[in-house]
Amino acid sequence: MPIAPSVSAVARVAYLSSDAVVDSPSEFSLYWKSLPQSALHSTPLTILPHGSDPTPPLLRHSALIGSHPSPTPPFRLSARPLVIHIAAQDDLADALVLRAAVSYFIHSSSAQQAHDNALLASRLARTERKAVVHVFHIGNKNDKVDEVAEDKSRTEACRWFGNGVANGHVNGLTNGLADTHSRRGSDSDGRYSPRPATPNTPTVAVPVDPATAGLLEGYEAAALATLALVRRPQRALAQHGHDDPHTVIFGLGQTSVDFDVDGVGYVNVSLLSPLPSSRILAAIRPSVRHVIVLEQIQKWTTKWTPFFLDIAGVLQYCDAEDRPAVRSAYLGDTSEVQSEDVAAFLEATTTSRPSVRTRLGAPTTSLSTLPEVPHIPRHESSYFRILSHLFGERLEISNSPSLVPSHGEFATSPEFALGRIRGTLEERAELIKAVQALLQDSKLLPEVHSLLSRWILVKDDVTKSQPIGEEIIAALQSGVDHPAATRILSLREHFKLKSRWIIGSDAWSYDLGSSGLHHAIASGLDVNVLILDTLPYTTRNTSDPGRRKHDIGLYAMNHGDVYVASVAVYSSYAQVLQALVEADKFEGPSIVLAYLPYATEDTVALDLVKETKLAVDSGYWPLYRWDPSKEAIGKEPFSLDSDAVKNDLQAFLDRQNHLSQLVRAKPLLPAELVTNLGETVKAERKKRAQKAYAELLSGIDAPPLLILYASDGGAAEKKAKRLAGRAQARRLSTTIASMDTMDIDALSHEEHVVFITSTAGQGEPPQNGRTFFKLLNAALKYSVFGMGDSHYWPRPEDVHYYNKPGKDLDAKLAALGGERFVELGLGDDQDADGAETGYKTWEPRIWKALGVDSVEVHEDEPEPITNEHIKAASSYLRGTIAEGLEDTSTGALAASDTQVTKFHGIYQQDDRDIHDEREAQGVEPAYAFMIRVRLPGGVCTPAQWLAMDQIADEHGSGHFKLTTRQTFQFHGVIKKHLKPAIQAINRALLDTLAACGDVNRNVLCSAIPSLSKLHAQVFAFAKGVSEHLLPRTTAYHEIWLDKKLVAGEALKDFEPLYGEFYLPRKFKIAVAVPPTNDVDLFANDVGFIAIVDKRGGLSGFNVTAGGGMGVTHGNKKTYPRTGSILGFVTPEQGTVVAEKIMLVQRDNGNRLDRKNARLKYTIDRMGLDTFREEVEKLLGFQFQPARPYTFDRNIDDFGWQTGEDSNHHFTCFIENGRVQDEPGRDFKTALQEIAKIHKGVFRLTANQHLIISNIPTAELPEIKRLLAHYKLDNLDFTGLRLSSSACVAFPTCGLAMAESERYLPLLIDKVEKICEENGLRNDSIVMRMTGCPNGCARPYIAEVAFVGKAPGTYLMLLGIYRESVTEPEILAILGPMIKRYALERLDGERFGDFVIRAGYISPTTEGKAWYEGMGGEGPYREIAA
Repeated sequence: MPIAPSVSAVARVAYLSSDAVVDSPSEFSLYWKSLPQSALHSTPLTILPHGSDPTPPLLRHSALIGSHPSPTPPFRLSARPLVIHIAAQDDLADALVLRAAVSYFIHSSSAQQAHDNALLASRLARTERKAVVHVFHIGNKNDKVDEVAEDKSRTEACRWFGNGVANGHVNGLTNGLADTHSRRGSDSDGRYSPRPATPNTPTVAVPVDPATAGLLEGYEAAALATLALVRRPQRALAQHGHDDPHTVIFGLGQTSVDFDVDGVGYVNVSLLSPLPSSRILAAIRPSVRHVIVLEQIQKWTTKWTPFFLDIAGVLQYCDAEDRPAVRSAYLGDTSEVQSEDVAAFLEATTTSRPSVRTRLGAPTTSLSTLPEVPHIPRHESSYFRILSHLFGERLEISNSPSLVPSHGEFATSPEFALGRIRGTLEERAELIKAVQALLQDSKLLPEVHSLLSRWILVKDDVTKSQPIGEEIIAALQSGVDHPAATRILSLREHFKLKSRWIIGSDAWSYDLGSSGLHHAIASGLDVNVLILDTLPYTTRNTSDPGRRKHDIGLYAMNHGDVYVASVAVYSSYAQVLQALVEADKFEGPSIVLAYLPYATEDTVALDLVKETKLAVDSGYWPLYRWDPSKEAIGKEPFSLDSDAVKNDLQAFLDRQNHLSQLVRAKPLLPAELVTNLGETVKAERKKRAQKAYAELLSGIDAPPLLILYASDGGAAEKKAKRLAGRAQARRLSTTIASMDTMDIDALSHEEHVVFITSTAGQGEPPQNGRTFFKLLNAALKYSVFGMGDSHYWPRPEDVHYYNKPGKDLDAKLAALGGERFVELGLGDDQDADGAETGYKTWEPRIWKALGVDSVEVHEDEPEPITNEHIKAASSYLRGTIAEGLEDTSTGALAASDTQVTKFHGIYQQDDRDIHDEREAQGVEPAYAFMIRVRLPGGVCTPAQWLAMDQIADEHGSGHFKLTTRQTFQFHGVIKKHLKPAIQAINRALLDTLAACGDVNRNVLCSAIPSLSKLHAQVFAFAKGVSEHLLPRTTAYHEIWLDKKLVAGEALKDFEPLYGEFYLPRKFKIAVAVPPTNDVDLFANDVGFIAIVDKRGGLSGFNVTAGGGMGVTHGNKKTYPRTGSILGFVTPEQGTVVAEKIMLVQRDNGNRLDRKNARLKYTIDRMGLDTFREEVEKLLGFQFQPARPYTFDRNIDDFGWQTGEDSNHHFTCFIENGRVQDEPGRDFKTALQEIAKIHKGVFRLTANQHLIISNIPTAELPEIKRLLAHYKLDNLDFTGLRLSSSACVAFPTCGLAMAESERYLPLLIDKVEKICEENGLRNDSIVMRMTGCPNGCARPYIAEVAFVGKAPGTYLMLLGIYRESVTEPEILAILGPMIKRYALERLDGERFGDFVIRAGYISPTTEGKAWYEGMGGEGPYREIAA
């Protein structure tokens, strides 16, 4: 919606002329959004919550911008240099309320006048030091405004607006006026005098008090100054029309009243306060017989309007016989009014009774319609949906916006709602009293008496009171003759026990003591109040410091008899549900504080999640529940639900407890009591020797060196550590640290500093250097080495991102006055040796500059520690994991152990949403662990499902994920919960061994629900392969299940398949049954394509090898590859074939470069034929020729299917595999309820969905009922959404470069609109997204895919189509492409095939050719968004 010219003009003047601007949500909001952020620093802008009191901030600032005046006139503000601009909509009634509160009240009837009067008002407020109200009309987009130039207003601001103080006067001028002359129109005593009289001017004098005269003088002076600036006169009253009229119309409204009607004069009023009485009288000539006051006011509550009374009062100074008649009339919409309409209006007005108000023009919208229902911001509706879900028909929002049309705008206030609730509670009390009275009637029928007695007993029971009440109503309507019965029927609606809620905002917390919220807390009524706090955590310090928000929770808890809870739906949905249910059950007032941080309605849900996590983790918004009713039964009333706060508190208590135990167990004794003299002498000698050696080293004539690094992936850190080792070998006093750990103040004392930094995201510094980059302010001797990838951002407009942190750091240090002792060095991943190429030329210059280049270094540098060393030293996957689990000083494990735990199915992670905030607070990252279960073929029992559900609640984040490898994945498991979680998994007869790591991982298997017999065969095969290729180490059972080694250390582990080094990289196997390739078989290291015989049984497998998805951005040595077919084998040979392929990879895989260690690179390096021969040598037989097969899809078949054994199967859509409860989609609860009654199994699909499988016919109705009840049977989604998939990415995955799971649904919302517009709603287009190039969601074989490169930026794939795209570019590219596909596709042609046929991309025939045709083909290569 475009901003009106009048609004834009007034907002601009206010912004340019004010020291500060204060706004509430209004018509001006669009203007503020259009300003660049840099502009807001010159004129501070404060945005107030809707409905909050503007008085406190106005007492500190000089301007308010708002669309509606404050309900209470700001009398305290009248003596402040303040301008209140009000944009009026049709009716001036609300604005005119403020007239009595201020000295100056100015009205503008046109857009141009609004601009000029805004300037005048600003001048007037500054020179007179008084509040000015300026009311103007919004108008329309076609209004023309000639605005004062910004440069002119800026350069003349001090002079024209009167800024500064000189000679003791506020405007800096000698006499306090705009020029050095006295004000015109002023007597020597300062009194105002009217213009000189003319023959037609009345000679009646109107007395003017000195105060009013002074105000009028000030207005005249400001008007003259405004005239000088804009060259347009500003008049208090503008007269036009007939020179000798018989009727004068005073107009106050949007339309300038000016029609050519004989004998009629017009006066448009601009200055209402102070009213220029003499000029009004001067405008009424002796010939005037009628005065009409025409005002745009319809909603005034009294009979006469103030301006009409002012005019009538002025006329009292005329002689009675010459005094004209005065009438009041409405000013409506005059856009269609003609002169003849004015004549008719005049006749009707002058001939009607004085008490009748006529109207000129059509009625305005505010007169003809009811008050608008206030808009509920879309984010806030989430809590309303939860309330509706919990309480259904019982829910009553007592201050619902829907009440406004019938009860007025006050209906949303807490006072109104509390009164309404009090009334309904009193009526229910009357109902109870009437029921009790009727029970006393001895003539009452026994069955009715029984019903009434039963209801009295259960009247407060939510489930029982209403049904019995309905029976009572039916019985009484059948003819019970008693006054109490009549009263009961009139109060029948109160049989239902309602859940009464008042919903408000945090604006109620600013004036807590005298607000309706205080009355609710103190009322003792059974009322629930939900307060929404919408202030984002990251902007918490930008709010007005003078407006102190009171802690409602603490205030309510101090009252003693109030239930209080603090919740956040984007942190813990379960806690929200629990708190709302408890609040409803509590007998008395309940206050629920709900966090919902958003700036505007356009704020995406992902930002709400991040803001909530920051607030909850930091303790800014703690999650808790306070139930005083628990004290009566001896329970603790306070429950702390914030895991982060709870963990920090527990860690503190644990430390205190540990210290106490140490004090008791190891008392501190004097040294002389526990040592002997010989030991003391030895220690002293050793200390002196060390000191002498240190002095010797420091005496060497070489400068000290400080090395600071910033590194995300570890490459820059390794370079820095290697440089430090070489410096120490040259006898340099060397210190090394990450940038963010360096004391900025101490940096300036360092002699030589070397910086080594890699590049993160879109040219950003790595995480452990970002704070340093911001705070750096020291001049020093320095050298910088930057590491980047020149091909990572291939577009010309993005080339500046290459090595940007290093370049920026070098430039900043130079700008601070630093001295380079070695020029900037840059390492490029595209060079032959990667960053090492540039590093080799840069390092020698460091030694030369420090004067140690001639020092001979003979020591061999230690070989860098790699994953191969860690595996070999781990003692068959033990490492020091057991010791690390016992270390309570940190939430993390040792770095080497985090590599070993992957073999145990565990990844160490931290919450990246709050990483920077925690780092700024000086605390360690929010470490937690991901646990992945080994679940061959993706099949689990209902009991196992319930166990996984319970583990997520008790040890994880309350939800879990179905992965693209057909298994369960838990996130948010903290270290002390690792062992209990894995033991719980073990009790469910599952494990996590080999779910990750350089071993064979979870084996996939096609779900094929309709082919029960065949699925049983391939599932048994998949499970057999998984068990056969498991590591044999007992470390897993020792560490997690507390099983001890037999015979202690005497019996060592032995890995018959893997050896002590295990595999070079991960190894993945899948089994598919044509024609469904739902496991994306060719993306796996080994694939088994099931070949079915004529009887529908399994005859064998075509074997594939060499598939793999992982890629490194910019590194063309890495690429995705689909598997190559080796040949056919029988089912009995399949397991040993998988083993021998793995062994060839074990012995021939690249262990020097993990980026080239997967089987796909081994095959391409050896050649497919050679690789096959090596496998056949180990097998002792050759592969048979491959059998024919066909795949026609790689998506799931949703909905109901019936298998060969007559059992039923339902495939549910679980978007991106996230099993959780959320408003309207309680899928976690739904599946929990289904698992309690299900007799079959669950099958997880490789597309992250779920099949409720093997449902017997007898169980079918109940399963369908539960599916429908929880809306899990809803498959009414677009083909695009049903075919989508995403990895986890942010906030937990340490490799993520961009959002994936949290963002893909939002992108699909927009892309599916394009599909629907082109008739493709039900057509499947496989779209996938990953946060990094490792390819967990298999994006490289999707039809459309996006691979994260930096926050908000993706590699777009149709093969490879665009190397760096943002959302607007994605939509701009896909829009015409999808439209063309809809129009030109062949019968049955898939989107992926179409883009090749249409020439958008070239086909990729092998992995090594993946980069050919990068960026598109032919004319489509240059498509720009």
